[in-house]
This record gives sequence, C-alpha cells and structure tokens, in this order.
Amino acid sequence: MCAAIKAKVLQAKNTVVLARWLLGKVLAVVDADGQVRRVRICETEAYHGASDVACHASKGRTARTEVMFAEGGVWYVYLCYGVHEMLNLVTGPSDQPSAILIRGVEGVVGPGRVTRALGIDRRFNGRPADEATGLWIEDDGFVVPRRAITATPRIGVAYAGPEWAAKPWRFFYRPIISAGPLADDSR
Repeated sequence: MCAAIKAKVLQAKNTVVLARWLLGKVLAVVDADGQVRRVRICETEAYHGASDVACHASKGRTARTEVMFAEGGVWYVYLCYGVHEMLNLVTGPSDQPSAILIRGVEGVVGPGRVTRALGIDRRFNGRPADEATGLWIEDDGFVVPRRAITATPRIGVAYAGPEWAAKPWRFFYRPIISAGPLADDSR
C-alpha cells in the first residue's frame, strides 16, 4: 500500500540527506487521461542553499527562483536550454532555498526525459507535492540498501567551480530488475 508523503516530511535542514532518502520512493502523477502513473525514483541530485554556487538560488531571488525560497514540499519546475522541463522538489525551510532534482526513475534516465515521459511541465511549478495537485511522492515501504546507493559529483555544474562541482551530491541506484513503471492506480 502506498502512502502519500506529507509536505512536512519533505522539508529538511539537510537536503543532501533527503536526496539520498528519496531513492526508492514513488513519484506519482495524474496523466492526461486521469490515470495515476507511478514510477520509482532511482536518481536524485541535491542543491543545498544559497551558498551552493551550483544552486539557482545562489544568484538571489528572481522570478524564476522565488519558488525555491518557499517552505519545502512544493515543486520547482523550470525550462532548461529552452527544451527540457526539469522537476525539482523544494526542501528548505522558508527563505532557505534548497531543492532536489529528480534525475531518473525506473525505466527513464535523464531529468528532461523523466518529465517528458510523465507529462510533467511548468504548470506544476510552485504547487504543493500532494495528491490534490496531481503530482506527489509516495512511500510503499521499499528501501534501497545503503550499499546499493552510489554517490557521485553532480552533472553539468562545472560552472560552479571545482569545490562545488566536486560535491558528491548526486545519488543513484540501479535496480536489479526494472519492471518499468509501477502498477496502475489500483494500489
């Protein structure tokens, strides 16, 4: 049985720890036909606060980053290179901008591919991560063994300089058997 994770659980003082914890959780979205699609999160990347030079909020508040300064538990969805929608979960307390990029789910690797495959776009930007908005995270009790998790530097952040580019804040696991998306909404 899947249980939606409440926003309070998705707020963290340590976004890096939360990014690791999200591995194996279920991303649920209501598709255009009204059906719930569920996929297991298998890759995340943490962006921890305004001092993290790789974090969009390091440049301060802008129209684009304002949502990152909200209380955690809302979505930050932005357009990258004018092509790819990127799905991030805002995690910090109010006025402490941090977020986790959802980089991969079982069967789909790459943050732009994830959003395309699931029909996620900027209409979710700023909305709470809960069932009422059509995009949320669930916990079905599955736990990724710690030894199965790999931590590496984040991807595509060389612009942040050697210190921030080298932070091992990208987490992933490779499922032994990938059955693709989880069962339909009969859960």
